[in-house]
Amino acid sequence: MSTAARHATANAAASATLELPFKAPYDWPRVLRFFAGRASPGVEAVEDGAYRRAIEWQGAAGTLTVRRHARKHCLVATIEGAASQHANTLAPHLAKMFDLGANPAEISGHLARDPWLKPLVEAVPGLRVPGAWSGFELVVRAIVGQQVSVKAATTIIGRLVTRAGQRIDDHPHEGTAWRFPTPAALASADLEKIGMPGKRVAALQGFAQAVASGAVPLDAASAAPADPAALRAALLALPGIGPWTVEYVAMRAWRDADAWPHADLVLMQSIIARDAALTRPAAQRARTEAWRPWRAYAAMHFWNEVTDRANGARGG
Repeated sequence: MSTAARHATANAAASATLELPFKAPYDWPRVLRFFAGRASPGVEAVEDGAYRRAIEWQGAAGTLTVRRHARKHCLVATIEGAASQHANTLAPHLAKMFDLGANPAEISGHLARDPWLKPLVEAVPGLRVPGAWSGFELVVRAIVGQQVSVKAATTIIGRLVTRAGQRIDDHPHEGTAWRFPTPAALASADLEKIGMPGKRVAALQGFAQAVASGAVPLDAASAAPADPAALRAALLALPGIGPWTVEYVAMRAWRDADAWPHADLVLMQSIIARDAALTRPAAQRARTEAWRPWRAYAAMHFWNEVTDRANGARGG
């Protein structure tokens, strides 16, 4: 994103505004719906057509609010507090988080060649892959969400935030008045009766400790790793983290447009519903080859289809 393409303003009240352009179409309502269903209570909130969260960037704290511009093809990000001084360095991070670099015509044109995906693409041509503020947060969410509903995972995440997170004094937005637990804080927290099986608690805290110690170099902010293969292997080596978690993180935090969480139940069911003979994982993966290099978007289309039908947060 060029400097000329961004517009930033700052004022004495310690706030800054960024206009972050995208290529239309952009399905903002479904991006918001995805974030809303997975928002960490106390840390993130989706309200009044906007995404909001407490942030810390280069040691400065603040609040981020992102809305779609009423007329222009851009999102408007408002940063309040000390973090506003870093607005320009935040812009590329936000562009990744909200998938603003995607070319919907190119992606949709490729996926629509497949008869399974053609109607899904035509129904939602501007579907995006929502990213994540933090790769660490996303892995925590993925571990907590194993074998439970999206709603149940959100409840447990809320408990983790209040047990191991940090309350922000005099925060202007009550719904985002907590900082997500740091790796070190989560690793040492008392998670007795948190609502998860003991093995999953151990997996969660083992992962947090690995990040805190530097054994797993997962950046706090969402970013593509310098060595994706090595980081994939490091995550897979940890107890309680399997291929689904790694592909999900690659898809959302690392912006791997071809990531495919093949063990996802909704994706597996979506394929079998279209071809009952494709019951084996290997056969399913072979069927996805035609969707490369945009399989993450194919996954979003299948998840979106199920969520549209259920009118709730399912998939991903």
